[in-house]
Amino acid sequence: MTSMLTHAIRNLPASSAWATRVFARSLSCSSQLQAAAVQPKTKKTLAKSGVKNIVVVEGVRIPFLQSGTSYADLMPHDLARAALQGLLNRTSVPRDVVDYIVYGTVIQEVKTSNVAREAALGAGFSDKTPAHTVTMACISSNQAMTTGVGMIAAGQCDVVVAGGVELMSDVPIRHSRKMRKTMLTLNRAKTLGQKLSLISKIRPDYFAPELPAVAEFSTSETMGHSADRLAAAFAVSRLEQDEYALRSHTLAKKAQDGGLLVDVVPFKVPGKDTVTKDNGIRPSSMEQMGKLKPAFVKPYGTVTAANSSFLTDGASAILLMSEEKALAMGYKPKAYLRDFVYVSQDPKDQLLLGPTYATPKVLEKAGLTMADIDVFEFHEAFAGQILANLKAMDSDWFAQNYMGRKSKVGAPPLEKFNTWGGSLSLGHPFGATGCRLVITAAHRLKKEGGQYGLVAACAAGGQGHAMIVELYPQ
Repeated sequence: MTSMLTHAIRNLPASSAWATRVFARSLSCSSQLQAAAVQPKTKKTLAKSGVKNIVVVEGVRIPFLQSGTSYADLMPHDLARAALQGLLNRTSVPRDVVDYIVYGTVIQEVKTSNVAREAALGAGFSDKTPAHTVTMACISSNQAMTTGVGMIAAGQCDVVVAGGVELMSDVPIRHSRKMRKTMLTLNRAKTLGQKLSLISKIRPDYFAPELPAVAEFSTSETMGHSADRLAAAFAVSRLEQDEYALRSHTLAKKAQDGGLLVDVVPFKVPGKDTVTKDNGIRPSSMEQMGKLKPAFVKPYGTVTAANSSFLTDGASAILLMSEEKALAMGYKPKAYLRDFVYVSQDPKDQLLLGPTYATPKVLEKAGLTMADIDVFEFHEAFAGQILANLKAMDSDWFAQNYMGRKSKVGAPPLEKFNTWGGSLSLGHPFGATGCRLVITAAHRLKKEGGQYGLVAACAAGGQGHAMIVELYPQ
């Protein structure tokens, strides 16, 4: 890591002036892009001979809310059910046409461990419709989507609903292992004497709970701590991170006010008002953000609450079909889902560099270059993580020494990058973010006149995902 830090600082741009320039340029360019859609570019389609075309018919999400707010009294399957119902209402697809349902989640509620099944039943799907749940940290709904893609490509299904859900307002808190072992043994005790003997062995420390933490099992390090070290390794300053976070919130606010976030469907929360929009979009000021203390590496860290994604509740759902089936049912698809890759790297020093490793691989697989991509939608776990990825992607040294490549892939131009906000501002319900990225890419392509979108995300465990989204012919 020391070698990586030394070389990275020496070879990568780190001045806050750089961040200021790209921040201003991004705001200017995004305004122009949203003001008037440009004419579509003529490019080849990525259709492959003998391979089914798989399309996105529609994608929705209930509003992403800060944990502890309007969804606090619900369960994960309630949120997932609402997303599924929103998708059904938006598309009018008959429930019995859906062949399979796949959902992603990260922190499972033990009562509904297969949340896909419980949500599907609650949304009125037939008990004959199979459903299963996948988990792959922050790319769980990415995995749900590509699982659906694989099922359709293999001819096993024609219609799959994929999605993701997370409820950080209520996560499982366990008794200590000593207490769990005692209670399980007590449950098997048959006589009063045996039960009293076991109870007499309980000590005060048995009652200490095991609190959940967003930490790596293999390293025992929190993700925020990893983000702080990654930012330091690539010389990403506190100022740059705050400027990028402000950019995310400013663009998200503009997109929300401009009616661009059309994937959001209202959700009538039982016993409460109807929620209609994300509540974490809060443009601040550099002065206010600068007052916050480091959240993880104290007192010298650069990652704060303001430049990190917040704990979020939410759910998403996306309707996938073979192109043939979609057209037969009278649907006009939004986009094709094309090539995708998953990557995995060192979970300690490179925990959040998934986009850097996945992007060149998916481009090569699709036969594209960075210049071919019209919109980029990258998951923003932390501002420092995003900026570190951009610097890593733009570094020949990193490509040659860590990725086994001859040269860099290049950084995405910020005028094409997350121009409707990202996870820092819109929120990050771990299991639901991937679907938001894909449908946002599809909507941006239509709005801005592009043909190819690139979706990428990092995940805990040092993994990542990237996918090419191609606009459906208009």
